[in-house]
Amino acid sequence: MGLVTNEDVAQARAEVESGEFPDQGVIDRMIATQIITGAHITQAKAIQFGMETVDLSGIKVEDEAIQVLPRHIAKKYKAVPVFYGEGKLIVAITDPSDLDTMDSLRHVLKVDDVEFRVATEEQVDQLINKFYGTAEESVAGMLQDLTEGEIDLGFATPGGPGAEEEEVETDAPLIKLVNTIIAEAYKTRASDIHIEPLEKRLRVRYRIDGCLQEVNSPPKKLQNAIISRLKIQAAMSIAEKRIPQDGRIQLEISGKPIDLRVNSLPTVHGESIVMRILDKSGLKLGLTELGFLTDDQQTFERLIGLPDGILLVTGPTGSGKTTTLYSCLNYINRPDRKIITVEDPVEYVLAGINQVQVSEVIGLTFAAALRAMLRQAPNVVMLGEIRDMETATIAINAALTGHLVFSTLHTNDAPGAVQRLVDIGIKPFLVASASRAFLAQRLVRRICKKCIAPYMPVEAELKALRLDPNLPGTNYSRGVGCENCNKTGHRGRFGVFEVFLIDDSVRKLIFDKVSGVALRARAREMGMRSLREDGARKVVAGMTTADEVIKATVADEV
Repeated sequence: MGLVTNEDVAQARAEVESGEFPDQGVIDRMIATQIITGAHITQAKAIQFGMETVDLSGIKVEDEAIQVLPRHIAKKYKAVPVFYGEGKLIVAITDPSDLDTMDSLRHVLKVDDVEFRVATEEQVDQLINKFYGTAEESVAGMLQDLTEGEIDLGFATPGGPGAEEEEVETDAPLIKLVNTIIAEAYKTRASDIHIEPLEKRLRVRYRIDGCLQEVNSPPKKLQNAIISRLKIQAAMSIAEKRIPQDGRIQLEISGKPIDLRVNSLPTVHGESIVMRILDKSGLKLGLTELGFLTDDQQTFERLIGLPDGILLVTGPTGSGKTTTLYSCLNYINRPDRKIITVEDPVEYVLAGINQVQVSEVIGLTFAAALRAMLRQAPNVVMLGEIRDMETATIAINAALTGHLVFSTLHTNDAPGAVQRLVDIGIKPFLVASASRAFLAQRLVRRICKKCIAPYMPVEAELKALRLDPNLPGTNYSRGVGCENCNKTGHRGRFGVFEVFLIDDSVRKLIFDKVSGVALRARAREMGMRSLREDGARKVVAGMTTADEVIKATVADEV
């Protein structure tokens, strides 16, 4: 082609043989010194093998051609479609000497007439990324590779020797798929990943802002491999499939370490896996970010600053109780205070706080840990959950002996915590003496700030929240849906609260063993706002929608 001289070749060969450039051959050295380019090499190879070259820069390819050459084939053989029509497909490849690739493409592509052109490797890579997605893998792309491609997952022969061990010896693509499912959940702000085996399919769902959303799900044939891979990562036994197991996965996403709490549960169609993504960003929230309005915030700041007594946060599972308690601890965490927590499990590690992990296997129960920690002379004690009489008794005694005790309890409302403690077996006079306040809470979704727009709730919603449509100063709003909130109109969550303060009149009612209805009536007389009333205030303020509050709270008694 007249592009190089004998002197150019001799000089390049001498430089390579000198050993200064161990990773380069003669051709590589001439490209590095810009005597020739990669395009020149491609052209020379094409001439040598009697093939035409094609310049792919700025080329437009019809969708029909892209569909004929699927993603997994394009990536595997480094080939891109150039033209398709009348049963003829023109494909660009990078190496005209690779006869195996050309034979394989003619075999796997369902086209009668396949012709090949030669293009530079750089241009082919650019078009693969352009037509089939960027180099950053997505779950959808990986699923296409795994289901359409010819990837061997290394499944063991059922019932054969060593079946359990061989079953999980999966190919790298499946490992990448599992990690990408987790990464995509994290990027979409999901709090949980649910992998659920159904009769004819495997379902994957993310819980985003409290709502489950189904995402791209792998085929049923990958079920055992995916579940086994997750169990290995979580240090769970892959041989045991009959009983529930718990584990933990720690990995990095975009350089940021994340922690997942993993639980497996045997179901009729296989093991169901739920992974809770533990994100520390919610722990350092101020009380305002948690959803407290000014008056409730002042009340709560006064409560968590008390020297002793017990403060219970109540609500169902997933209502944000732990986040509220951690935010309280963060608020009062100072060098002059000793804070100890007993949790099962320790979800988040907090600086400056002594945290104890419960282990039933070795006898370190809530009660045993709580007894021991009281000998450590703490100022503040946080108990993950009051579960039984023994734990409750020690917590109450700690509150009566000069400690500030935080804990959670599963009840429907704040006054119901009194009845729950009595039902556990605590004497009413001890509940009355130790208690300072009970806080009930629920979570509602926050309106997306990028697409918020004025909106008037319908008459039924206003009636359910007891709101006047003509009330001055209202800011009724909703999200219309945008990319920021994934078209939902909501991004993030905050709490609605019910704060029940314990004063002398309430203590007398508790001591007299009055009913929960009477306690609630007294709380309302003292000015306690119900969960729905607190939610209604936040609807008026334009923080959430009426529909969210109605779904999360129960109507007040008329």
